[in-house]
This record gives sequence, C-alpha cells and structure tokens, in this order.
Amino acid sequence: MAVGNSFNGTSSILEVQMPNIAIIGSGAMGSAVARRLIDHGATVLTNLDGRSERTITRAKAAGMVPVGRQELAKAELILSIVPPAEAINVAQLVADISSMMPAPPPFVDLNAIAPKTMQALAARFEGSGVEVLDGAIIGGPPVPGKSGPTIYVSGDSAERSRLLENHGLRVRRLDGPLGAASALKMCYAGINKGIIGLGTAMLLAASRSGAAQSLKAELSESLPDVDRKLSKSIPDMYPKAYRWVAEMQEIADFLGEDDPAATIFRGMAEVFSKMADDVEGSRVLVGQLDEILAETGG
Repeated sequence: MAVGNSFNGTSSILEVQMPNIAIIGSGAMGSAVARRLIDHGATVLTNLDGRSERTITRAKAAGMVPVGRQELAKAELILSIVPPAEAINVAQLVADISSMMPAPPPFVDLNAIAPKTMQALAARFEGSGVEVLDGAIIGGPPVPGKSGPTIYVSGDSAERSRLLENHGLRVRRLDGPLGAASALKMCYAGINKGIIGLGTAMLLAASRSGAAQSLKAELSESLPDVDRKLSKSIPDMYPKAYRWVAEMQEIADFLGEDDPAATIFRGMAEVFSKMADDVEGSRVLVGQLDEILAETGG
C-alpha cells in the first residue's frame, strides 16, 4: 500500500513495496526522521492542516506526503513526534481516526513524556484495537552520514518497530513494559538538558554580578569539557527553549512529589520559559549569554 507515489497514473512494483509510515509532527526532528525513512525507501505521510507556512515548507522539503487526517490511519505505522504538551491531543486524534478502521495500524509515541503521561495516553486507545508502543528519541535529528539518533521502544513484543529499523533508523527495543522508554528519556534528558539549564542560570547570574569573565575563564581552565558543552548547547537551546518547558515539567512529574529533585526541574522549566520569552522578545538574555560564551578564557 502506497500513497502519492504514482507516476502518470500507473503503479510500479517498487511502489507497491514501499511502506507507508505516518508521522504526526513536522518540526526539526519529525521532518528529519521522515527524510531518513524516505531515503531508505519508505513513503512518509503527514497532515498539515492548520500548520504554519514554515512547517509546510519544511515537511514538503523533506519529501513528506500531505494527506487528510483520516488517510493517516492507512499507514502501516503511525509515529507521534511533537512537543510534550501536545502528546495527549495527538493520541486522541489517532484514537479517533483509528476507531473507523477494522485493522488500525500500531501507534508509537516518541515524545519526551513521563511514564505516567504515557499510561494516560495509552488509555485513550482502550477498546480501539490499536497497539500502542512507548518510544523515546535520544540524540539530535538525523543527518546524512551519521547513524543517530537512537530510538528506544518498549512494549513492542511483536517488533512492530522493525519497520523503522528496516528503513534507516537505529532502534533499540527495551525489555521493560510500556513506560520504560519514557523513563529512560526522562532520566537522560534530566541530565543532558538539566546541565544546559543549570549552566544558563549560572552564567546569567555571573553576568548580573560582574563575575562573567572570571567564571568563563575558570570553566575553560578547570572544566574544559563543561565549557565546550555549554558553549555549543546553550546557543542551540534558544529556538528549542519553549519546547523544553513542558519536558522539564514532565521530568518533575516523573520524579514525584517525594523526590526533592522534582523541585529542581520545576525550576528548570521556569528557566527555559524565561529564555523562550526572551528569544521571542528583547533577546537581552541571549545577548548576555552570547557575550559570555564568546570569551576565550584566561
């Protein structure tokens, strides 16, 4: 079954062999995952209703095939790659369109959500006949010449995710139950993005207190690995900060009220929220951070 690959009204044998994979979410990650799958012989469907011109352009540039919402359910696999705050709504959409199908495709949530959210998401599909898989993406968007990122999947006893593996993605299936992949993502993101948030907060504090130049010099001398990471990761964070707010809140929920570290990640959510507002507004904080990071150290 293939959609949108006919040529002059005829279908080739090759076309019939190309699987349809639907991706909901055409952001930097979703469109790059689509490009990887397409480059390895898949057809990638998406729905662009109500999306911005920028998103539409990016999706089409990646080679994604725009279809109506109901057409997404004709794919062999549906992937959700959206900001964490949108994960539940996407699941509800897929549950709705799948309810009209006699044999709906499996649904893979690949968003940065807590296991508890994953369980709530899976509950939307009760009685629908949809097989729900828990997934997580660790690493940046796929780029030519590199094998990453790694897609972790749990609850996949039937190995539905092998379709992704067969079309260019690196997949690791976890033995744990539904929620295991989400837990891994929470722990990894808590370390990786937590360091970025901590670095952002402390560099801004140094800027306010007149210690920025000295701090940057000390970092480059005594913590060169941290210095290199912050120098690259903080500027990369600017356009993503708005998405990381909900992710930090998910990590706090994952840790739970009894874990004092949950307070840290609620604070991190505020850090990224403040950065997101600044990026869309005056960019004063961006300017302060860029000035510090430009320092070569002493």
